[in-house]
Amino acid sequence: MPGPAQHARGRTPARAPARIPARRRLGDVLAGLGALALLLALVGGVPYALLVFVGPPIGPELLDLDLLTARVGPSTITALLVLFVWLAWLQLFACVVVEVYAGVRRVGMPARVPLSGGTQVLANKLVTAALVLFTTGAAVAPIARLAGPPPTIPPVTAVAFTAPVVEQQVVDNQRTKKVYVVQPPHGRHHESLWEIAEKCLGDGRRYPEIFRLNQHKEQPDGARLRMADLIRPGWVLDMPDDARNTHLVPANQARAQTLKEHPGPPKKDRPADVDQRQGEQGKGGQGKSEQGKGEQGKGDQRSGDQRERGSGDQRQGDRGSGDRTGADQHGDQNGNGHGDQQAGGSALLDVLSGASLAAAGLLALLAVRRREQLWRRLTGHRVARPQGDAADAEVALRLGADKPGARILDLGLRLLGAELGARGRTPPTVYAAHLSARSLDLWVHPPDEHPPAPWTADDGGQVWRLAAQEGRLLDDQRGGAPYPGLVSIGTDRSGRVLVDLEAAQGLINIRGPQTTAALAALAVELATNRWSDRMRVTLVGFGEELTAIAPDRVRAVGGLAEVLPELEAGASPRREVLTGRINGRPGVAHYLLSAVAPTHDEARRLALLARNDSAGYVVAGDVPHATWTWEITEDGLARLPELGFEVRAQLLPRRHYRALVDLFRTAGRVDGERIPGPEPLTDLRQPAVEIRILGPVEVVGPRPLEEGRMALAAELLVYLATHPGGVHPVVLGGVLWPRGVQPMVRDATIARVVAWLGPEHLREDESGRLSLGPGVRTDWALFRELVRRSHGDQLARTVLLEKALGLVRGPLLTGRPPGRYAWLAADALEYDVVAEVADAARRLCEIRLAEGEPDAAIAAVRAALLLAGDDESLWRDLLRAAHATGDLARLRAVIEWLTRRAAGGLAPETEALIDELLPSWRVHLVRESTA
Repeated sequence: MPGPAQHARGRTPARAPARIPARRRLGDVLAGLGALALLLALVGGVPYALLVFVGPPIGPELLDLDLLTARVGPSTITALLVLFVWLAWLQLFACVVVEVYAGVRRVGMPARVPLSGGTQVLANKLVTAALVLFTTGAAVAPIARLAGPPPTIPPVTAVAFTAPVVEQQVVDNQRTKKVYVVQPPHGRHHESLWEIAEKCLGDGRRYPEIFRLNQHKEQPDGARLRMADLIRPGWVLDMPDDARNTHLVPANQARAQTLKEHPGPPKKDRPADVDQRQGEQGKGGQGKSEQGKGEQGKGDQRSGDQRERGSGDQRQGDRGSGDRTGADQHGDQNGNGHGDQQAGGSALLDVLSGASLAAAGLLALLAVRRREQLWRRLTGHRVARPQGDAADAEVALRLGADKPGARILDLGLRLLGAELGARGRTPPTVYAAHLSARSLDLWVHPPDEHPPAPWTADDGGQVWRLAAQEGRLLDDQRGGAPYPGLVSIGTDRSGRVLVDLEAAQGLINIRGPQTTAALAALAVELATNRWSDRMRVTLVGFGEELTAIAPDRVRAVGGLAEVLPELEAGASPRREVLTGRINGRPGVAHYLLSAVAPTHDEARRLALLARNDSAGYVVAGDVPHATWTWEITEDGLARLPELGFEVRAQLLPRRHYRALVDLFRTAGRVDGERIPGPEPLTDLRQPAVEIRILGPVEVVGPRPLEEGRMALAAELLVYLATHPGGVHPVVLGGVLWPRGVQPMVRDATIARVVAWLGPEHLREDESGRLSLGPGVRTDWALFRELVRRSHGDQLARTVLLEKALGLVRGPLLTGRPPGRYAWLAADALEYDVVAEVADAARRLCEIRLAEGEPDAAIAAVRAALLLAGDDESLWRDLLRAAHATGDLARLRAVIEWLTRRAAGGLAPETEALIDELLPSWRVHLVRESTA
């Protein structure tokens, strides 16, 4: 059976990064000598040979004026060939000159010689190898291995401009190097290599130099720099010799020690003579020097903290209630607080946003928990909201969730099963799937060239394909889920790769240094995916906390002996299970994920069980009877040689799934938080600029903005409007671009919005904070002011409340583009709006019912349900108001609407109220469903 990798489109095999030893070996010296000899031969020997044997570049044949009109003979062709050879040598000579200049002067990326791609690559490699000879000042040092200490000389770094980086050899413990410590994020924006190069090297385009100096080197948190756009706070970056605004440390100092001594930002523009004096300090004074530098680092951090207090005050103003998110905590930490917090928001963002299908399932399940949380919300309170890592986790989930992809998987597979069942066909074995923006591909066995429409066959029937445009048109399917064991193992260049744990029909052996993180990722996606019905996931030896996410699906046990008898008693043949799933008898899909290596007897029993059962078994350790072997490499690759896969693994480290667990535990809390009162408004007249967020996002007042820029500008204004204390541009950049942004892009966006809105409406204070002027107002601020005034004016309270509810046009920020406004997950705004709109409607409903006007009460509740539809206290008010009209048909219509909307079930208080108002409602619903 051919592997899926043979059919994947656009795949290239991944190569492990080359590791370059830190010390020069004999082979390095010989290679350098050979490269130097070859360079001399090419640069000097080739022209000498050409002059001696074939003559100058332009021979007498080419100087003949009759050349263009006379017949071309052999001598003319020979002269042309000689000219071409000379031109090729000249091109090589130019490439060597460019590469030598770039390597010796360390100017960054070498200039590109036109039309010299392959030639310049050859010159680059030869020059790089030759320069290795001079990195320590003595080419024979690796051979002689002199016992005495080498002379103190200025460090020389040879920079290679190809993928491998030539590291500087450490020849003296007293030598120093320049380093930069990546600082904690402001908001959720962390530094980029471009910004560091711009700050320390004077030109952001020199960031490749920093990347090559640090590529594949282990950082204090155990990670390594593999992509230029992925750096983390707390990383210690080696810097070029001409860098400024850096720390000077011993060349052989461990990165963890550097981070401990220099947690704060570097000193600005330190004079070169200070660096020189520190570099010349003797070993005897090193301890004192290092202590001084440590104290200076603390001083730097204290000054950084003082600077951060301004933005910290701003951020407290940003949140209105004074609550602090995980991003705020980064700004307040002291010099010793760089542990887990440094890998906080950015690390969570990198990992969780990449698990796109799991993120979609987690958000759907979280929405159900939040709705249940609203059942117990008290008037004047918002539900408990996540903080710290949990809030960062939800931001990452919102950014990365692939809801369209999860929907296509769900509906496409259910439609496939239903169509096959209607034709009496047994579903084929799907051993892998590939989900991309273009299509959903299934690798099936045995091959079949006749899948049901809209699926099509490819590659001789080995691949069944559902085009993305067809998948988006699918309606909800009532059919069973035929392949609940499909789960992501990682991503390739074009999309997400999934395997069916059941298709192995045997044990799947998982091994490697990140086994538990891979198993946790499998567990979370299995427990939350849409393309399954009834499921049970058994975790062995890990993940007890994960039961908080889906307690009805996940259980954790300590060892295999606890579950083996149960599994052996419930084994079911795969063909029967597949047929039952598409014919309405789904059964319970079961998957066992074990981080504990089985004993010999347990492995034998599991192997026999897996061959005769439809369940999926993934077991850690070296299992001799495994059908598939799944290896997770140290650098995060997932390899399944039996299927031909090598992908970037989907992992969920312990810190990350703890953040998810905390997020779901917060969603289960019954205690709420009192909502702080609003700032009074003195002017209720129509403002010059109105930002409407209680429904579709609208900015009313200024002239239209050019197409394509409105969504970002609107989000910028919404954030500023809902954080009236002012926002620093760096914080704003982290909010609008959570994955990072170049300062020039951020500043250009802000300048564009200022020019569009007018400087009187978007202002900057002396500290650099941005805020909106008094001529800008949101409909949310007006809503809160009207409700506030209704409490003090008994005569006009109904008018004020009706006017406030009239501002509600739909859910908060309806129609916002996917991936935008993810900051709402860590902000109080979303929680406050839902709670206050529901409270205002409930109050108006009670007033209208007391006045004997049930129709007006219904109108008030329906207005709030446009935005706060998950708050069942509103539903109960609607039921009471409908009952007060005396129209049973109207009451039945409301009950039918509620039961259809509450697919996950009604709150017990709601069901009890319906039983009281209309005892026969259940019988009526049964008749409707059977009809």
